Amino acid sequence: MLKQPCQLFVISPKRYIRAVPDFPQQGILFRDITPLLANPVAFTYSIGELCAHADQLDVSTIVGIESRGFLFGAAMADRLNLPFVPLRKPGKLPAERFSVKYALEYGESQLDIHTDALSAGEVVYIVDDLLATGGTAAAAVRLVELAGGEVAGLGFLIELEQLGGRAKIGGYETTALLSY
Repeated sequence: MLKQPCQLFVISPKRYIRAVPDFPQQGILFRDITPLLANPVAFTYSIGELCAHADQLDVSTIVGIESRGFLFGAAMADRLNLPFVPLRKPGKLPAERFSVKYALEYGESQLDIHTDALSAGEVVYIVDDLLATGGTAAAAVRLVELAGGEVAGLGFLIELEQLGGRAKIGGYETTALLSY
């Protein structure tokens, strides 16, 4: 039998985000989501809010960005009864794939998607835990479009507004549950 909260009410997920100074390096204030993941009510609420945004956009597929986007994206896909497609880091997908490289603050990275993961014109919602500079999100948008999908919107648990990530993803419908 599944354990369900007796009463689900509007909560502030922000109280479940831990600020960790100087991680992973000096001068960075890391936003740790593990306390939110450990609280079933806060996690359920967060998934519900992201699902509400995706549902308004009439999407047909949820796409999650490795790795924490998998936590939110898979739960959303389950709740909305939609397929889930992972965007992976290099060397993780076994079949033919599309790849997009993108710049990070200190270097370069890459995301991959299987070439058969999306059908032409499939309406996609991209999800991740954090929107910072927007490089990863912009790469995810390019990758979904390269694979034939149409991006309807993006959802994030946290947005670091001062880093200007929304500007990199342009005019796509975007939501973040928490802003810092």
